[in-house]
Amino acid sequence: MNNGSITGLELSPRKIEYLKYLLNQDGSVKTNQISNHFGVDPSTITKTIIELSNEGYLKHIPYRGVQLTDKGQEYAKFLVKRHRILSLMFSHYGIDKDEACTEVARFESKVSKKVIDQICDSMGHPTISACGKISHAECNYLK
Repeated sequence: MNNGSITGLELSPRKIEYLKYLLNQDGSVKTNQISNHFGVDPSTITKTIIELSNEGYLKHIPYRGVQLTDKGQEYAKFLVKRHRILSLMFSHYGIDKDEACTEVARFESKVSKKVIDQICDSMGHPTISACGKISHAECNYLK
C-alpha cells in the first residue's frame, strides 16, 4: 500500500480504533489485552483480528498475538493523523480538547484522505494538535 492508494474509507470505526490502539503498543499484543482494553468479548476480537489479518493490516499468530504489518502501520499512522487534524479543527472553533476528541471519534471514519489532505494544507500543515503531534512524512507537499 502506498499513500496514493489510501482513501481513508477502507475500514469500519471499530477496526480503525483497533489499528490506532495497536500502533501505540510495543510489538506483539495478545488478544486478551485487546479484549480487555475495549471491553469486548475475546471471540469478537478474534473475528475482527482475522478479518484485519486477511486484509493485510495485521500479522496474527494464534495463541501468541498480533502486530501491525507495514501496510497496517502506514494506515494506522494516517488514522492517527486524521483524528488529530480533525480534533485540531474542532479546537480552533472553541471546542474543549477532550470533547473534540470524543466528537471526532464519532465520525472520523467517514472523512476521506483527500479531504484530510486539503484541511491539513489549508491549516498550513500543523505539527501539533490537542491530541498530540501530527506527522507529515507522507504528505505530498514534502515530496
